[in-house]
Amino acid sequence: MPIFSNNSEQRTEFYKELQRREQQWWQARQRLVMLRERRMFWFGDNSFIMWLLWQLVSYVIVAIVLMLLSKLLHMTLPLWQYMVVFGIQTLIFITIFSSRGRLANHLQSRINKADFMCEQALNEMIVLASDSIFPDIHAHAPISLQHIHERYKAQLRLASLQCLLQKEVEAGRLLLSQHEISARVLPLELADVELTPYAGKMIYKSMI
Repeated sequence: MPIFSNNSEQRTEFYKELQRREQQWWQARQRLVMLRERRMFWFGDNSFIMWLLWQLVSYVIVAIVLMLLSKLLHMTLPLWQYMVVFGIQTLIFITIFSSRGRLANHLQSRINKADFMCEQALNEMIVLASDSIFPDIHAHAPISLQHIHERYKAQLRLASLQCLLQKEVEAGRLLLSQHEISARVLPLELADVELTPYAGKMIYKSMI
């Protein structure tokens, strides 16, 4: 079990709930990153080329499927049937491509919703941390990020701890004696790796 400055049952329950919220936050962050990558891929600056490329790939796939079917069924399709299939495929592509604006808006609304859920999960984590780990950290400061991570038996990820503690730094309750690193702008999985060699040098001092 993690060590608290005031080892009360209520504070332990807050910590367990913090662990659950952390998992929800990571899932929300992963979904947000996935949606943003999808938007960049389909509606970014070079998206027109990608749409054409995927359409060409789909022509090849359909052609291969038609040839395999004709061999399996021992039948020969006339050229006009191939042209009809490719014509329908092209019509579908034009219809979807002409609706790019509406599709982009729909995807953006999903991104906004995912971003809101991510921010909400983080705010809930901050509230729970204020009632569980923050008093303990302030009581034992100065303390490194690595020591905090080990203190709670590595049950919270480095990236999660760093993000929560950064909120305390921004609120003026903690002071970080280490230059800002790129982990703050990285995806959470990469941030965990990026933070590992710096965690022992990131010393937090209490201003309370």
